[in-house]
Amino acid sequence: MTPSAQIAASIELLAAMEEAPRKPADAIAHHFFKERRYIGSSDRRNISTLVWHVLRHWYKLTWWLEKQSLTHQEHTQHTQQQGLKVIPRLLVGAWLLFDGLRLQEVITLYQEGRFSAGSLTQREINALVALEGQSLMSSAMSRAVALEVPEWLLPALEESFGPDTECELAALSVPAPLDVRVNILRKTREEACVALAREGIYAKKTVLSPWGLRLKERTLITSTTPFREGIIEIQDEGSQLVAAITGVTPGMRVLDYCAGAGGKTLAMAMMMHNKGHIVACDVSAPRLEGAVKRLRRAGVHNVERHLLLEGDKWAKRRLASFDCVLVDAPCSGIGTWRRNPDARVRLTRTDLEELVIQQATILERAAAFVRPGGRLVYATCSILQKENADQIKAFLKHHTGFKSVPSLSPFVPDILRQKEEMTLTPARHGTDGFFAVVMERLES
Repeated sequence: MTPSAQIAASIELLAAMEEAPRKPADAIAHHFFKERRYIGSSDRRNISTLVWHVLRHWYKLTWWLEKQSLTHQEHTQHTQQQGLKVIPRLLVGAWLLFDGLRLQEVITLYQEGRFSAGSLTQREINALVALEGQSLMSSAMSRAVALEVPEWLLPALEESFGPDTECELAALSVPAPLDVRVNILRKTREEACVALAREGIYAKKTVLSPWGLRLKERTLITSTTPFREGIIEIQDEGSQLVAAITGVTPGMRVLDYCAGAGGKTLAMAMMMHNKGHIVACDVSAPRLEGAVKRLRRAGVHNVERHLLLEGDKWAKRRLASFDCVLVDAPCSGIGTWRRNPDARVRLTRTDLEELVIQQATILERAAAFVRPGGRLVYATCSILQKENADQIKAFLKHHTGFKSVPSLSPFVPDILRQKEEMTLTPARHGTDGFFAVVMERLES
């Protein structure tokens, strides 16, 4: 593809994201490229890189464009309520200027033609003229814009991070490394490293997870032999540690209540050496179906999948019967902003309020499955107190038959045992942001 065609495709991809504000950007990009198989791997990488740069600097770019009065008149209000609502061609042009191109070079990239974005209008050129030679950061920006977060969310982030807010948000703006979890049902970490090195992929052991490898460079790991043979699974080190804190052991009865496509289910099955029984539940049939291939590839055979439905007789028969119940609750996903920068633009105040209610409901329902003496593990990939510590405080206040306890898992490093709950952040631990706490149901 020509540079002009790459620009046009980037604008088209951003427009597709604008049209589907509830769908994750990576899923939209996957579908976008799947429908355009003629786009080669190098072009896909260039297009994705440009789009993700725009997403990571969305608020600053929008601020500059609003300053030129070129976005939609209703843009500010719409951004606060809905997320993606700007002019993609201007966002891309603005980023190219801040990334070092001259205005005339940008104008040349926006040319007429079948595979081009179309020429910039004079009004668009006038706006971009004002940006040429400027620094992306401006002292006139609000603190929220400078930190790339919604204005309404900044107080909650400051409550969570305190004096470390700027440092933590800066870490959440940096692209995430690629971590994999070694499936010890197949190979050791050392053997997995050797297998990857044979394919020219170099990795080092993660600091906190006993099963993790961090790749030196991001690469298409799914095409490698170690991945196809189930030796490795893509999973952030923090996510691996959430599975680790459950402390599940061979022979236990385990319920993964919000299993999704089974990432933590796979890790727990590995911890249990395929012995015992895990039930992976979810309210989404497609997500559960996505776990089938992963379980088969990993050689896992102690997992049963179950679709949760209203009035579920299966659920009624299994109350108070599990040794461990993991609730990896739906959340704001703030801890994953490194890999999902669109989430910081899409998240609304209403979304967060609804999620907090949903989390409390899910935790209440899941707790009923824990046997006396069993354990309930609550986790999110958020760093907000209202989704984490506040949820646990409210739950324990109304469920006196539970108490928070330290994790007994030998897979959790001592550095994370300083408190009963585990909180991970990119700045402190080099992982995605996660929260997890273990609660025990008291014997009746």
